[in-house]
Amino acid sequence: MASCTVHTTPSLRSCCISRPGAKAYSFGFNQRHHQFVFLSSGRRRTVVCSSGEKTVVIGLAADSGCGKSTFMRRLTSVFGGAAEPPKGGNPDSNTLISDTTTVICLDDYHSLDRTGRKEKGVTALDPRANNFDLMYEQVKAIKDGVAVEKPIYNHVTGLLDPPELIKPPKILVIEGLHPMYDSRVRDLLDFSIYLDISNEVKFAWKIQRDMAERGHSLESIKASIEARKPDFDAYIDPQKQYADAVIEVLPTQLIPDDNEGKVLRVRLIMKEGVKHFAPVYLFDEGSTISWIPCGRKLTCSYPGIKFFYSPETYFSNEVSMLEMDGQFDRLDELIYVESHLSNLSTKFYGEVTQQMLKHSDFPGSNNGTGLFQTIVGLKIRDLYEEIVAARAAASVAAAKRAIL
Repeated sequence: MASCTVHTTPSLRSCCISRPGAKAYSFGFNQRHHQFVFLSSGRRRTVVCSSGEKTVVIGLAADSGCGKSTFMRRLTSVFGGAAEPPKGGNPDSNTLISDTTTVICLDDYHSLDRTGRKEKGVTALDPRANNFDLMYEQVKAIKDGVAVEKPIYNHVTGLLDPPELIKPPKILVIEGLHPMYDSRVRDLLDFSIYLDISNEVKFAWKIQRDMAERGHSLESIKASIEARKPDFDAYIDPQKQYADAVIEVLPTQLIPDDNEGKVLRVRLIMKEGVKHFAPVYLFDEGSTISWIPCGRKLTCSYPGIKFFYSPETYFSNEVSMLEMDGQFDRLDELIYVESHLSNLSTKFYGEVTQQMLKHSDFPGSNNGTGLFQTIVGLKIRDLYEEIVAARAAASVAAAKRAIL
């Protein structure tokens, strides 16, 4: 049972609680601090329960170079405020902090630096190169409202730098290779996403990132991919069976024998029955729909755009699958597509289009990658608000039971 203290507090929203033969109480609730106000016989008391608001934890899994960073920028933008490294901290920190969210990179839980992995002949994907005990302990602590000193893996030097202080945010996103690998960590997640990129697309993306941003040679990138593939298949890819949502990126089917890889087919796979999460659907929920929207309301150059929606089975789970093949010519026309999608969790008409236009320079903004990342970001916002509301209602109910 949660312990409570009594003290005076400013006025809060209130309602009346009564039962036959008992006194009437005025009852109020302050969600942020879990304060309960009772007015009895003209006196006001506030009961502050020690079960403070827990951090909501989101897990994002994907291989290296699969768009996790872009997704994080879209997600934090949905909640408002720019996501930036901790002020005054290590300039090579992997952490991003905004007004609502804190994003930590699970590379920081490498137990071996680059030299250590080379000496032992393991990749960063191998569980032996990662400290899952520390990962679990620190994610649990943050979720319970306790600050931690989290290590830093320096991607520039390949070394483990001194730790940084991470304070509990409203939303914690853990992104990296293994957020769903360890069952203890997986059980802490309120929602999980897996970015599933086909080998052809992954190779192109990794070349672009590692050559442009990290100065790696083409030969070293190819060697790294080949060396990592067995471990990816063994330790990373199986995590998608646990994900609540999967964004799958594939070569287009609109261009026969396409070799350029510029046009993508993207699938959003949404698990049914997930608490606080309602899958998005096209036109008619549960039906099988094939839709080519190109025409007067949506400008489409070759090879056009095709949407597909249907109920499916994914790793023995019932899912809803929404697919987009092709790319947009004009993002401002995306609102036409948005108006045909339901359960988007938007706050106003056209919010998906607004978010896409806001970040039109982000990779994938002209295709299903950016569209589905934006949609999932809005769904996570809705999920967070529903979780907070449910916890508030549970606290109110507990307080009612305590006084009746």
